[in-house]
Amino acid sequence: MGQRRDLHGMGPTRITEKRIDPILFEVIRSALTEAAEEMSASLQRTAYSTNVKTRLDYSSAFVDDRGRMVAQAFCQPAHLVTIGRIVPRAVTEYGPENLDAGDALMVNDPHRQASHLNDIFLIAPFFYEGQLIGYVANICHHVDVGGGAPASIGAFREVYQEGIILPVIKLVVKGEIVPDILKMVLANVRAKKEVGGDLRAQIAANDIGIRRLTQLIGRYGIETVKFYIDKLIEYSERLIRAELLKLPRGTFRAEEKLDDDGITSEPVHLKARITLNGDSAIFDFTGTDAQRPAPMNCNLTQTFTACVYVLKCLVDPDIPLNEGFYRPIHVIAPEGSVLNATHPTAIVGGWEVSMHVCEMLLKALSQALPDRVPAGSKGTLCQVGFGGKNPSTGEYYCFYETLAGGYGARIGSDGPDAVQPHFQNTQNAPIEETELNYPVRIPRYSLIPDSEGHGRMRGGLGLCREYTFVDHQPVFTTLVDRVNFRPCGLFGGGEGSAAFCSVISNGKTLPIPSKGTIQVTPGDTIRVKSPGGGGYGPSWERDAELVLRDVQEGKISTSRAKECYGVAIDTEHWLINREETHALRKILQGKSD
Repeated sequence: MGQRRDLHGMGPTRITEKRIDPILFEVIRSALTEAAEEMSASLQRTAYSTNVKTRLDYSSAFVDDRGRMVAQAFCQPAHLVTIGRIVPRAVTEYGPENLDAGDALMVNDPHRQASHLNDIFLIAPFFYEGQLIGYVANICHHVDVGGGAPASIGAFREVYQEGIILPVIKLVVKGEIVPDILKMVLANVRAKKEVGGDLRAQIAANDIGIRRLTQLIGRYGIETVKFYIDKLIEYSERLIRAELLKLPRGTFRAEEKLDDDGITSEPVHLKARITLNGDSAIFDFTGTDAQRPAPMNCNLTQTFTACVYVLKCLVDPDIPLNEGFYRPIHVIAPEGSVLNATHPTAIVGGWEVSMHVCEMLLKALSQALPDRVPAGSKGTLCQVGFGGKNPSTGEYYCFYETLAGGYGARIGSDGPDAVQPHFQNTQNAPIEETELNYPVRIPRYSLIPDSEGHGRMRGGLGLCREYTFVDHQPVFTTLVDRVNFRPCGLFGGGEGSAAFCSVISNGKTLPIPSKGTIQVTPGDTIRVKSPGGGGYGPSWERDAELVLRDVQEGKISTSRAKECYGVAIDTEHWLINREETHALRKILQGKSD
């Protein structure tokens, strides 16, 4: 016999153990996942903003009545952990007894363990024949939530400057939007059309999820579905613990530095100690800097996300990601540190910090798993946002995106060029769509030659993107790191290139702050360069034919081929000078000895 206790605080309900039907297990498991996937598809297709419908900066999931993450769509890995943490906390705070069918809670408060304010969660209870079964939830990164700069990113000192803070409140009551709540939200944001449209898309997505789950329970019954939910969570926990037992035991350390905190020039120091001691993993961040009155802090959820992501990369990829997966993971992050910031500290740069945590953890684990860990990737979300009055419509507009960069090289392959690495996973905002919908021109969008970290396997290339404003004066914000500290190489590989932000005005190129907000003059062009990925292994061991191919494709120059890889190329005939190459590589090898 087993027991179950729900969030209502009622006594345990006894259930009879029964044999697992493996076919039915897979059917229900897949049906739960597909319900979340259909929520995801609905959200994308009904959203208004480019950030959601094109860049796919959203996620959806199902959480049961005991607050356990059960199933989620494959969208943003960063969001998926946050849904599992915010739903039980929000429901407990509001009181499940205060929820009815057709209601929906809204929250974005990072100090309630959501993420940054742009990420608004919508949580709807799911009832079947009057019984609370669980909650469908989704999260969207809204293009603007107010605050001190368009797109709600910037060098803010406290959370109150970042935008509207939504505690756990009802946006929907019995299927109807509460008009005063919606009015209040839209009065505090710049992009009213996009935010209002995306909120309605979130409501529609939850409705789809409830419909699909209702059909599932209608077919198999409440007790059967709940039984297999229990078994699914147990299954994930059993598999992840078995995978952890396969990893090398020991304690592995690494450190990482952010360029600055966004207010001062002082670097932010991170420290990690990972202990793999059998069927569990302990991530200890003791020694990390104290939180700053600046944007570069993250909450415990964002730190936990990085730990889950890194572990997920090292184990069987087919393990379902639910509450069972999280159970063997233990995180120690001192309260009041930049990895467990407390109210009212700013959190807008939290995902930037969390991205650095990913890089730091992978660097630590490279000691134990050199064949499974990549070199440093771009290591920054590379966020840009801008807004102003659209001269053609007279309406205020906002635009937000993150720029791709180089991925780190691995033992057997080069790092991909210009991708959104790790838990980021967002998509490209196409030039055509951007120029069609916003008063901006993008004259350049290209890979950056010679931005890779050299090595036996080279890192991926960063990219350059330019924004020109010809007929108005928008406010432009950058929230970018890796300007001073480049993505690391591994085992003799070179560092990737650094990020760089500049403005081209009156024919002159001038640097602008990597974390700051400026007023753009008509005719000015903002240029943002993202970092390249680190290299893996000594560069003189790289196949000379691969170096030749990179030169032919314009990814590296002939001078870089010669200086960093020791490969001399005759560009008139596209041939490798074997004798000179042999001599150059002897010199490179001698320099490293």
